[in-house]
Amino acid sequence: MKPVHRNLLILAALGGGAFATQALTQQGGFAVLDPAVDARQAQADMLAARREGAAAGRRALKLEARAREVTQQAESTAREAAALAARIQETDAQIAVQRAQIRLIASQREGLRAQLAVKQGPLARLTGSLQRLSRRPPLLALLRPGSVRDAVYMRALLDTMLPEVEARTRSLRADIERGRALEQQAKAAAAGLSQAQAQMRERRGQLAAVESRQRLAGRAASGIAARESERALALAEKARDLSDLVVQVGRQGELRAQLAALPGPIMRPARPEDAQVIGTGQFTPLPEGLSSYMLPVTGRLVTGFGEDAPGQARSNGLVMAPRAHAQAVSPAAGRVAFAGPYRGFQSIVIVEHEGGWTSLVTGLARLDVAVGDQLVAGSPIGTAGPGAPRVMVELRRNGAPVNPLQYIRAL
Repeated sequence: MKPVHRNLLILAALGGGAFATQALTQQGGFAVLDPAVDARQAQADMLAARREGAAAGRRALKLEARAREVTQQAESTAREAAALAARIQETDAQIAVQRAQIRLIASQREGLRAQLAVKQGPLARLTGSLQRLSRRPPLLALLRPGSVRDAVYMRALLDTMLPEVEARTRSLRADIERGRALEQQAKAAAAGLSQAQAQMRERRGQLAAVESRQRLAGRAASGIAARESERALALAEKARDLSDLVVQVGRQGELRAQLAALPGPIMRPARPEDAQVIGTGQFTPLPEGLSSYMLPVTGRLVTGFGEDAPGQARSNGLVMAPRAHAQAVSPAAGRVAFAGPYRGFQSIVIVEHEGGWTSLVTGLARLDVAVGDQLVAGSPIGTAGPGAPRVMVELRRNGAPVNPLQYIRAL
């Protein structure tokens, strides 16, 4: 085969392959792809999710180690549940990474499709012209006047144009190979997403089993928990608003702590002259500060402390935008003082901590705790809702709201 004809056949094959690649990129390959997503936003989301997943993984390792060290069954089970909740948050972040990667690949494929469209037009027209010239029979051309001169001119034209065409086809071939590589990356990301989702279902099942064990172990205290729940509901009915409810719950917690710090009953001495006066200095002081504090969910910060939220009063806490059905955890160790729905805030949880600290978490769609439950830092308390949920966390000390970001400490 002549070199000119061979090059033209290569050009024709490349043109067909390029158009096929364009059709594939237009179809997307995966239903989850969204080519309109900005690549920089997808990259930022992927990096943020990786940071969240790494932090949750480190927290899970520490909680798992503490669960092995604890000898009491109740505390060991609580720490096991907290470790599983951290693993769920880690898996949730991994799912977000895979989805962001799919969006990033989709954006890259869209850009490549646009490049191919720009390159294919001129190259296809040039290839067609060269093919028509090459199909002209040589004998017929020699019978025409000036045919020898035209043949020499055509040969020179082809020799001049073919190097440029071959250079363009090399670039086009590279783009086609890149498109195939992106297609394989998209398939790998989709497989990783499916695997992470299966792992999420498995870990949620493990957490449900641990929580079931906790409920069975706590049946002996069900009567006390029921009475505490009734008192919490009574407080909610009397409170003017959510802020007033948190203050009242905090006062109840302080009173309970003071009563718990009182010394136990003292036996009457056999002789009255042996009686002793117990001074207030023997009371156990309340511990100050929090050993650790964390945000209940991972996600984007929507409203900061003290900011004016749209259509709302000044924020006393932080408003987070977690992923749909995100796992929520207790910011610190403490006791559940209130758990349930409250006046337009969906389900809320109020946790009493040591030293006069109180945490409020709102915007939960499902609760996994009840009034009276003792929590460790990171214990699962519920999940966020579907769609685009908003979860708020308030931290108060002696009833006064403070900025939680000032007290965030690693577990």
